[in-house]
Amino acid sequence: MKSSSQNLEAVGAEYRRRYEEVLPRLAEGLEGLITEYMESMPRIDRISARPKGIDRFVNKAAATNEDGNLIYTEPISQIQDQLGARIVVFYQSDVDAVEATVRKYFTAIEYQKIVPDLESEFGYFGHHLVLVLPTDIIQDDMDNELLPDFFELQIKTLFQHAWSEANHDLAYKPGEIPLTSEQKRLVAFTSAQAWGADHIFDRLFEERTA
Repeated sequence: MKSSSQNLEAVGAEYRRRYEEVLPRLAEGLEGLITEYMESMPRIDRISARPKGIDRFVNKAAATNEDGNLIYTEPISQIQDQLGARIVVFYQSDVDAVEATVRKYFTAIEYQKIVPDLESEFGYFGHHLVLVLPTDIIQDDMDNELLPDFFELQIKTLFQHAWSEANHDLAYKPGEIPLTSEQKRLVAFTSAQAWGADHIFDRLFEERTA
């Protein structure tokens, strides 16, 4: 029987092949397809798509629950964000319209609106959808066995995007010293500021366009 480390090594090798042979090309095609579908939508700041890095995939595949068991028993088929796409919009009022357009063109299998657990915690916000991989971006020379079934799409406002990117860079780099209590308070403060600015700009937009 293989050890968990040997299994993860095999999973990593399998994902590396998928990454090297199909994922970057799929990401490029996906970004172009989403851009085409969103062409008529106003106030979109950016659209991007990229494959999950090999190291990040292996780290996620190695994640365990409180009992010490692996969360993913079949990481290659269970981890849904091997391809990740993002649509960044100007205001909160734009999110629902963009999501409706996304659902018009893609098949959704899962949806989450991410909010902090407590009102006193000003953490990460965003809309996440897990969508079926569109056949339009699959090229003839791609091995079907290497294709993921799904991709993850995030829809964020400018403030949500900016805060989450900065927070991830500062607080979640592996191997670095954890944030102190004071630094965590500063992160919470900046999140509250971004949350407030997001709401104020959306309110101003609605008042100006009413």
